[in-house]
Parts: sequence; structure tokens; C-alpha cells
Amino acid sequence: MKLKIGLVKGDGIGPEIVECAVNVLNKALYNSGYFAEYEDLCAGGVAIDKYGVPLPDDTVKNALECDSILLGAVGGPKWDNLPGHLRPERALLGLRKELELFANIRPVRMYEALKDRCLLKDADKIDIVIVRELTGGIYFGKRGRNQTEYGIEAFDTETYNEMEIERIGRVAFEYAMKRRRKVTSIDKANVLESSRLWREVMHNLSMQFPLVEYNDMLVDNAAMQLIRNPKQFDVIVASNMFGDILSDEASQLTGSIGMLPSASLGIAKRGLYEPIHGSAPDIAGKNLANPIATILSVSMMLSYSFKLDDVAEKIDFAVEKTLNNRYLTKDIGGDLTTNEITERILNYL
Repeated sequence: MKLKIGLVKGDGIGPEIVECAVNVLNKALYNSGYFAEYEDLCAGGVAIDKYGVPLPDDTVKNALECDSILLGAVGGPKWDNLPGHLRPERALLGLRKELELFANIRPVRMYEALKDRCLLKDADKIDIVIVRELTGGIYFGKRGRNQTEYGIEAFDTETYNEMEIERIGRVAFEYAMKRRRKVTSIDKANVLESSRLWREVMHNLSMQFPLVEYNDMLVDNAAMQLIRNPKQFDVIVASNMFGDILSDEASQLTGSIGMLPSASLGIAKRGLYEPIHGSAPDIAGKNLANPIATILSVSMMLSYSFKLDDVAEKIDFAVEKTLNNRYLTKDIGGDLTTNEITERILNYL
């Protein structure tokens, strides 16, 4: 079996962590009788520098010919002053839309070896999945600036329709059926009309899943409850912006944002897999980045897009054994470099 995987190495630490993940993937596949071929895809800041746009047409065309995509990270202060439509992050939004990836799955798990990195009691019991809507909401709504008598005003618009809400809700409920059968839907229905529709659709959808415990939670309360009592959550489903913010917050429950992988999925088997962290330009090229989130993203790719659960489990085992033996990068309390921790993981495959 040959897998064709697109690589968006991107900016900052992106190329380093993607290289580590590819090395792990290659060994895991080889040991199981599979192999992959790779297509380099230019996107983000590097694409702006080379082509003048964050997402060239050829990148989209080539991405559509791949079975799945692995992305490192995009963005950095170098491009912060560009107009919004030319910022590196537009590449990520564009890829999700062009590949029709509407659901982002972000598992939040506390590893036994890292529970001392969390200030909460019973940290080892944290096991949450955040399901984030990806192609609607305020990130894709109408935006602009107007000149007024008070100076420039700027606006962004959040819009959701019933189809978009039900589609992401169904992903969350189906995921919960494979876990502890609980869904918490996040909104701001006391203020936002889009959230009121979100809540109505989620309530109606919950009737189709009588075995799943369902509740609503306002986003500000959810932000507090993630710190106060994270064990109450099983599957969280949220809009694009709320899911983005809450998943970054939840990453700190695991000891480091460098530990959280993610999968962006649609109807087809093709997905976009990436760590949830940014490009960390301050440590780029210094061999200091934690590659584990990217390596675990590769594991998710094998499981979700290629149904190679046995190969994915070997990667997960190698990562956990590495952590249990206290081989850690600086962000999680150790002193190993990017390459050194990757070598440890490779040794356990």
C-alpha cells in the first residue's frame, strides 16, 4: 500500500517538526510493510516570499491530488503588517475550504509522565476531545473597514446556517458514541443570534442520539470549567472561533501546547493534519521545538484517513514509552533537543 502525502512545512519551526514526523512515519510504515511518497506544498509565509500570495493555485491543485496533508505551522511576525487577505494564516483557512474540511478534531489527553506539569488534581484523568467547526463562522464571514466620523471602524461577521451546525454536531455525537457518551455544546446564546440558532439545532440533533448525555454551556463558563473541573467533559463541540480559543486553553492541561495534535476532516478520506501550536519563530532553527504534537498528528492521519490503526498504535506506544522514560523536551520539563527526542521515539518503534 502506497500513501501519497502532501507536506506543508510552512514557517518557523514547521520544517523541523515535519521532518521529525516524516522520519517517524517512514519507519512505522516500513516496519508494517507500507510506504509513502511525498509532495512538497508551498503555503504560508514562505509562499508569500516566493510567489506573493499565501496559497498559490498550484499548491491547491497538488493538495487535491494527495491522499492527505501534513502541515507544520504557518505565520510569524515577519508578515504581521500585511493586509488580512495576504497574511500567512489565510493559507490554512484556504486549504481547509478548498479541501472541504469542516470538522477539526483535537484530542486533549494528559499523559501519566506529564501529570506533574499540570497544577490540577487528578490530572491523569483528563481525556477530552474538542470538535471545532472549521469552514464557517466569523473567520469566514464578511469583513471590512469603513471611514466614520469617529475614525476607521472595522467589522467581522459571524454567520452559521442549519446545515453547517448540524453537520459538525453530528460529528461530535457520533464521536461521543465511541467514547463516554457525553456532548457539551459551547455557545453564547445569551447574546449572539448565531449562537441561538446553534443551540436550537444542537438541541434538535440531540434527540437523534438518546444514548448520549447532552448539555449546553456558555463559552465564558466553559473557559472557567476547563480549569475548574476538566474531568466533567467528554466531547466538546464548538464554533470556529470558540473551538479555536478553548482548544488552546485546554492544551495547557496537558503540560504544553507542543503535545496536542489535530485532524481536519471532511466527507472524503483526505484530511489535513497538524499540531495546534504556532510557528514559534523565536526558537526556529535552534533544535528546541517539541515535535510530539506533529508526530501524533501523523498517528491520527494513519488512523482517520488510511484506517491503519495498528500502525498508528505503534507510534502512540513509542511516544508514550519515550515520555514514561523521562525523555522530555524543554517545554515539558526536560532538556532533549528536537532531534534527540525524535531519535528516542524512533528507537521504540
